[in-house]
Amino acid sequence: MLGWLRSWRERGWTQIDAATYADAWQRFGGSVATHPQVVERLAALANIPVRYLGWIEQGELRGAIATWGRHLALAKEVLKSTGKRGLFDLGNAEIILPLAADARVRLRHRARYVSGLNVAQVQGLREQPEGLALAREPEQYSKKFRYNQRREQRLLEEAGGVIRPMLELSAAEQAGIYADLFRRRWGFAAAGEGHLQEVFERLREFMTGSLIYLEDRPVAIQILYRVESPGWVSLEYINGGVDPQNREFSPGSVLSFVNTQQAWEEARARNKPLRYSFGRADREYKERWCNRVPSYRV
Repeated sequence: MLGWLRSWRERGWTQIDAATYADAWQRFGGSVATHPQVVERLAALANIPVRYLGWIEQGELRGAIATWGRHLALAKEVLKSTGKRGLFDLGNAEIILPLAADARVRLRHRARYVSGLNVAQVQGLREQPEGLALAREPEQYSKKFRYNQRREQRLLEEAGGVIRPMLELSAAEQAGIYADLFRRRWGFAAAGEGHLQEVFERLREFMTGSLIYLEDRPVAIQILYRVESPGWVSLEYINGGVDPQNREFSPGSVLSFVNTQQAWEEARARNKPLRYSFGRADREYKERWCNRVPSYRV
């Protein structure tokens, strides 16, 4: 029975190796959660093998997926079912599958938050009630909004605030600061708190953005991962932490402004659109920064 179910799920797909999957991603593009090294490194941490599948037409590879059983690889459901819930946190990441622009594939593996970029290529997708929050372009913010953000940043810096790149810190320092500020902000532990340092070490080459210090103490941090595709830049804002005792300086808002502005500048310097995802469009603060876009599921 299990063999029959897998045969049905994989109809039209052919097993490929990791190198072929990586080649498909580099050719067709994808997102953070489908990047070959992100998949490989987090799957190795979870000790769950990945099965790579390719869609081949007339002897040519037209797309690829990385899977864990009946789900796409890195799925929360698989971590939970194998007793590894919260091992790592990718939030509700946008799933952009590496598919040729004119490919037409059938997807039967379970997936959520599949990007609108894949709608025309994938049969079997249904729009889900929860959309994704993608950061607006800088010009889409009102002049008043941009003025207020620059003013908040100036006041913070005049009070001794310092903005530092995340990569100035070691993975251990990043993990310690994030765990502390997350707990201060939310009152409970961050997902995968016990494995943060190892996750940050494995994904260090994809980490981007800054954090904020005030009087030599970290007061705001955001976990951001960035990958670059041939046709766009994908950036995931996983989660963050803020010291609520410094609320009068709005360090969280300042950090969102700094990180989004920097990301847009970098993407435009490469002449590529930016898909800066805040995850599920489920919080009021995301409406300040983002446009809601549809997402899809299988």
